[in-house]
Amino acid sequence: MRLLHTSDWQLGLARYYLDADARARHAADRLEAVRRLGEIARAEGAAALVVAGDVFDSNRVDGTTLRRGLDAMGSVGVPVLLLPGNHDPLDAGSVYRSQVFRAARPENVRVLDGDEPVEVAPGLEVVGAAWPSRRPGADLVAALAARLDPAPAGRVRVAVAHGAIAETSPDRDDPAAISLEAAERAIGEGRFHYLALGDRHSATRVAERVWYSGTPEATDFVEERPGRALLVDLAEGGCRVEERQVGRWRFLQQAFRLAGDGDVERLAAWLEEVEEKPRAAVRLTLEGGLSLHARARLDGLLEAARERFASVEAGAGEGGWVVLPDEVDREALGLAGWAERAFEALLAETEGRAAGGAGAIAGDEASRSPAGAPGRATEDPGAPAPDPAIARDALALLYRLAGPAG
Repeated sequence: MRLLHTSDWQLGLARYYLDADARARHAADRLEAVRRLGEIARAEGAAALVVAGDVFDSNRVDGTTLRRGLDAMGSVGVPVLLLPGNHDPLDAGSVYRSQVFRAARPENVRVLDGDEPVEVAPGLEVVGAAWPSRRPGADLVAALAARLDPAPAGRVRVAVAHGAIAETSPDRDDPAAISLEAAERAIGEGRFHYLALGDRHSATRVAERVWYSGTPEATDFVEERPGRALLVDLAEGGCRVEERQVGRWRFLQQAFRLAGDGDVERLAAWLEEVEEKPRAAVRLTLEGGLSLHARARLDGLLEAARERFASVEAGAGEGGWVVLPDEVDREALGLAGWAERAFEALLAETEGRAAGGAGAIAGDEASRSPAGAPGRATEDPGAPAPDPAIARDALALLYRLAGPAG
């Protein structure tokens, strides 16, 4: 028997670090991923599409997303079995009990909301361990297995569940964590033959017959192997699992050590090689030091990239990074008067030094006494301490505004 195992669609999810246009694309592509799952299921001859929890991002999903999601499920062409997970549990306010869901549910869509196995094809049964609330307080797989008799001879049974495996969970005190030992014992006793899991967004083999499918469309930078579904071939005595690529989005993290123009160009080349830029979110970690003209090049590069990519974030790594103006920068700027003094004051602040008082930046007017008589500038004891990061950004902006074109 063959089925397609997926999970964590989280329809209605909004990634707020994406701009409005990218958020709309991400939402549309998550719906489109459902249709691609249907194409894979039909092409591979899968008897059913099993969704192991978190079909919707919450029970408060809006009506438009709900109806469009159900329309996409209706196009799949094989039975679609939905398991309520921790994001969309089967509580009193469950989306699965809403009037919209009941009215718009296609005939091929079924919610796994009971303990009785559902026969989805001759010889294939599916049974789910639905989340009754956001905090069930018990191992739902172990509880399900205790209620199940062994599957009849000649039948293959799939259990569908959602949650962390107790043996690898960082929260060892979580009462809802799934015991792998208990699950494998149930498999050995024939109570079910495969455990289809959701919750982990990366496709992961836990045991021969216990797998996480991962999310079909990437959602975050911490996911290791998202964008997949699992094609599962099952028999009473064997199991074969193959991954199928589904998603188009990527959330990429990359660190760069910057020490000059060549490193900025290396970063530019890396960005250029990324495919499908409108569906790529990038998080950069930068360390080292750059001259002003190299920093200006970096700023222009990132500004252009933000117009091409879904998202581009850039932050300092643990070692930090600084702007180190050189003689080329000074000559290129050709500053004089108050602008030159502003440059020197900002340079001092990038190094965490006092900027020499207000007179260092504001010029002659700030170096006069309150009575208007000439006098020596004094530092304001209540002034905030220099912020090297702000000063670094200000220096780079000054260079871009006053420096040579290009």
